[in-house]
Amino acid sequence: KSYLIFCCAMLVLINTISAQNKPDFKVIPLGVLGGIDESNLSAYMVAPLGSNKYICLDAGTLTYGIKKAIANRVFTVDADTVFKRYIKGYCISHAHLDHVAGLIMNSPDDIGPKNIYGLSSCLNILRDNYFTWKSWANFGSEGDKPILNKYRYTPLIPGKETPIDNTDMSVQAFVLSHGNPYESTAFLIKSEESYLLYLGDTGSDSIEKSDKLRLLWQQVAPLIIAKKLKAIMIEVSFANEQPDKQLFGHLTPRLLMNEMEVLSKLTGIAALKGFPVVITHIKPSGHHEAEIIQQLNIGNKFQLKLIIPKQGRLLEF
Repeated sequence: KSYLIFCCAMLVLINTISAQNKPDFKVIPLGVLGGIDESNLSAYMVAPLGSNKYICLDAGTLTYGIKKAIANRVFTVDADTVFKRYIKGYCISHAHLDHVAGLIMNSPDDIGPKNIYGLSSCLNILRDNYFTWKSWANFGSEGDKPILNKYRYTPLIPGKETPIDNTDMSVQAFVLSHGNPYESTAFLIKSEESYLLYLGDTGSDSIEKSDKLRLLWQQVAPLIIAKKLKAIMIEVSFANEQPDKQLFGHLTPRLLMNEMEVLSKLTGIAALKGFPVVITHIKPSGHHEAEIIQQLNIGNKFQLKLIIPKQGRLLEF
C-alpha cells in the first residue's frame, strides 16, 4: 500500500513538472535586427500553442519574414493567407520606421478591419505622420479624409489588461523610456494563465534617468516566481564599447545584465537560472553582432537561457 501511494505521488509530481515545462506560446520572428537590413526588422508573430490567431508585436518586416517562415516549414499555407488571415492585429511599441515600415508598406494588400494596439503617443504618430494622404493612404480609423478604416487605432491604458480581438489573448502595456522623454512600450501578453513579455526599444534606467524598467520588473517578478512568465524578449542594440551619449535609448550587454541584477533582487537569483531571455534588435553593423553575443555570454552570471532569434525560425515558450 505504501509503495502504491509513493508511485501515485511520483506520478502527480512528474505530471506537475511536465505541465510547468510545456510550451504555451509560439513565436515566429519575421524580423529580428535593428538595422541596417530592411528585409529583417523587428516583428514577431505570437499565438497560443495550437492556434493560428496571431498578434504581431511590432511590424518592421512582414512579407519577407513570412516567406522565410514558409521556407522553414513553419507554415503550410501561402504567405497571403498568413498575412491576411493569421495576423489578427498589431501591437506597436513605438512609431520608429524600423518597427512600422512593414505595416505601412504592406497595408494596401491587407484585409481589415484589424486593430493596431499601442500607447496614444504611438498611435498619434501613425495617424498624423504615416497614414495620411500626404505620405501614404489613410488606412487608419482617424485623421485625413477619406478615412479607409482598415486599421482601428486602439489606445492602451498602461497597466490595464485589454482583450486582443479575434484571438484568445490579452495585453497589458507598460511605458518604456527610449531616449527620454520619447516613449516606447512593453507588452505583457496573456493566454489563459501564461504570459510572455515583449519590450520595444528601451534604454536602461541608469542612462535614461528613469524608473520605467524597475516598475516593469516589479510587475513581472511575481509571474517569474510563479513560473507563469514564459520568456522575456528584450533588445540589446549595441556592444559594451558604445559610448553612453551614443546609445540613443538602447541597451548594451552590460546594461542588460545590470537590469537583470535589479530583477534578480525581486525574484531571487535561483528563479532566473535557465529563464529564457530572447535578445532582439541587435544592430549588426561591422562585427557588432558577434561582439554582442560574446559579451552577453561572458556577462551572464545569472545563467539565463539566452536566445538569439533567427528570422523565420519557430520559437516555443
